Amino acid sequence: MKINKMKKILIALLAIIMVLSVAACGEKSSSDNGKESKGESSKDSGEKSDSGDTVQITFWHAMGGSIGKALEDIVNDYNQSQDKVEVVAQYQGTYDDTLTKLRSSAAGSDVNADLVQVFEMGTQFLIDSGLITPMQDMIDKSDFDTSVLEENLLAYYTLNGKLYSMPFNSSTPLMYYNKTAFDDAGITDIPTNIEEIKEIADKIIGAKSSDSTTVKYPMSVDIYGWYMEQWINKTGKDTFDHGNGREDHATKAAFDENGSMLKVVSMWKDVADSGVMPNNGREGGNAEFVAGTSAITLASTANLNQILTEVGGRFEVGTAYFPGIDAEDKAGVSIGGASLWMIDSGDDARKDATWDFVQYLVSADVQAKWNVATGYFPVNKGAHDTDVFKENIEKNPQFKTAIDQLHDATADDQGAISGVNQEARTYYEAELEKALNGEITPEEAVEAMAEQVNAALDSYNAAK
Repeated sequence: MKINKMKKILIALLAIIMVLSVAACGEKSSSDNGKESKGESSKDSGEKSDSGDTVQITFWHAMGGSIGKALEDIVNDYNQSQDKVEVVAQYQGTYDDTLTKLRSSAAGSDVNADLVQVFEMGTQFLIDSGLITPMQDMIDKSDFDTSVLEENLLAYYTLNGKLYSMPFNSSTPLMYYNKTAFDDAGITDIPTNIEEIKEIADKIIGAKSSDSTTVKYPMSVDIYGWYMEQWINKTGKDTFDHGNGREDHATKAAFDENGSMLKVVSMWKDVADSGVMPNNGREGGNAEFVAGTSAITLASTANLNQILTEVGGRFEVGTAYFPGIDAEDKAGVSIGGASLWMIDSGDDARKDATWDFVQYLVSADVQAKWNVATGYFPVNKGAHDTDVFKENIEKNPQFKTAIDQLHDATADDQGAISGVNQEARTYYEAELEKALNGEITPEEAVEAMAEQVNAALDSYNAAK
C-alpha cells in the first residue's frame, strides 16, 4: 500500500533519520532472543495457488534462533490445518530492523507484507503511519470475543477504546536469583527492591552458588533502557506528559520534572560504585548469573528457557517479581515483546485471510504451545486449561511468576507511548553509561536525556 499524505511521509523520513543516527551510536538489539536466522521465503504476498482458491499472505517477523523455529512450526501447522490461506513467513532481522524497514516503507515504498510483528516501541509510529488496519476493525466485523484474551496485554495496545494491534509475544522482566546460593547464605526472604538487595549483599558474597563456584557479587545487570523504563513504572510516575502519551501525543518528557529518572540513575550509580551491582556494560549480566558468579540478574520472561538450559541443573534457579528501587515503589511493570499489526493492503480477501491467521495464532492451544516453547505469556487465558500448559508449569514452576506478575499489574501500569520510544531508549542507555563511568553526574545525565527526548518529540510532532 502507498501512503499519499505528505505529512505521513515527513514523519517516516524523520523517523528514519533518527533511527540511523541511533544505529551509528551502536544500540543494543531490542529482540528478546538476540539471535538471527535467515528468512525462509521471498515470495510476494497476495498470490493464489494453481487452484485459484488459496489466498497467500506474507508475515514479517523478528524471531530468530530457537524462537524463530517455534514460530515456523506454528505457521506450518496453520498451513496444513486448512487450504484457504497460505502464510509465507519471512524473517526481517531484529525488532529494530523490522521497524526501520516499515519506516522506510512509510516514506513511499510498498509494504510487501500483510501482517507484521513489531515490538512495543513502534506502537505510536504505526498508529500514525497510515500503513495499518486496526485490529479493532476486524474484531468488530467478526464479533471476535476479546474477553478470552489477557486484559493487561490488550491494555497496552488499546488507545481511545480501539485495539490497534494483537498481542502475541508479550513478556515482562523478572528477577532471577540463585536459590542454591541464597540457601547457603541462609537467606529465606527474597528481596523485593534494590534497598533490600543492598542489605543482603555482604551475606551473599562468598556463598556457594554451585558445586564449583561461589558468588563474587550480588547482582549483575546489563545497561538496558527497558529496565530503566520499568523502574520508572514501578514508581507510579509517568515517562512523558499527556498521561504517558495515552491521552494525547506526548510532547515532552515528564521523567525529569517528576524525579523518577533521577531516582533510577542515582540508584544505579550507587550500586555500581559500591560493588552491589558492578557496571557490567551492555552485555554479559545474564552470563555472569548463569556462571554462578552473581546471585541475581534481570531478564525477560522470554529468557527463562534459555537460562534454565544454560544453567543445566548446576544450581536451582528462582524467579521473582521485577524489584522496585525502594519500598515506596508499589506499582506494576509494563509489558515488552511484540504484537501483530495488519497492513492495509486494500484487498479485503487478503485482510480476511490475515485475520483468520491472527485468530489461529492467539487461540488457546497455539498459545499454550508458544508459551512452553518460548516463555512468552499465553495471550489467551484458555491456554491455562490445556494439558500442555499445566504440565509445563508443574515441571518448571518458575513460569508461574511471570503470569502472576502480569495479573497483579493493572491497565494503569502499562508503559509510555510516543513516536520516539525507540530512540529515547538509546538516549537513556548512553547517558546512564556516561554517569556510571564518572563522565557526568546523575543530574547531568537526566538533563541530557530530557533534552534529547524533547528535541526528538518536537521534530516528530511537527511533521505529524
